[in-house]
Formats: sequence, C-alpha cells, structure tokens
Amino acid sequence: MMSGVQGLDHVNLSAPSALLEHLRRFYIDVIGLVEGPRPTFRSGSRGYWLYAGTEAVMHLTVRGDGDASAKPTGWLDHIAFACTDLPGTRARLDAAGVPYRVDIVDMPEQVQLFLHDPAGTGVELNFRTPAALGAT
Repeated sequence: MMSGVQGLDHVNLSAPSALLEHLRRFYIDVIGLVEGPRPTFRSGSRGYWLYAGTEAVMHLTVRGDGDASAKPTGWLDHIAFACTDLPGTRARLDAAGVPYRVDIVDMPEQVQLFLHDPAGTGVELNFRTPAALGAT
C-alpha cells in the first residue's frame, strides 16, 4: 500500500527573533545551508527559508512578542542532513567552537557528526561516501 509520502520536506524552527538570528547564522555559516527566497504569507508570518541546493529544507519562523518559551517537541531528538565535504564541515565546526561527536557506520558506509544548534536542537550530519571514511 502506497502512502503518498515521498520524503522529508523541511524542518521548521520557531523562536524569538534574537535566537532566530543565531540559528540563521549557525545553519548558514557552520552547517552550510544557503538563505533563499521565502514566500509572503497572508498570516504575516516572518522568517527565513534556508536551502540545500534547490530545496528549502529549513524554515525559520519568528515567534511573536510574549511567546518566548519553547514549544514541547515531544520525542524529537535531532535533525539529520545528507552532506558532502567532511573536512570543510569539520573545519567550520572547529573554527566556530562547536563541539561534535564522530561516528562511523559501515552500512551504508558513512561518517556521522552529532552536535547541537544554538537552541539546543540535536543535529546529525551524514557523509555517505566511502572516501569520507578515510577523512576521519
């Protein structure tokens, strides 16, 4: 039976504007996403869309005044991104002083980096090439 679901579309982080700016810089400068076009919403929603290639994979939404507390996230543990350029990514993390843990998985062959963004959300970066295994 087909469900019609074809994959993850995007992740939305909603936070007060000051924290959102830290998140925006982190996901652009450290993780390597690119800020791109964002539609205008009738609701007046403000924020940013961050892209991996041509796909808007992360939406950052400004939380309204007086709504500064985090929403319960249930069992959310982390956000995972498929990545390239393991050495460059590690260099950006190191330069930014972001601690991370490295894991190597043999099936499929990949290197995984585990870290946290400025809001405390877990982030997993996956490098799925056999060449990446030699770059740890």
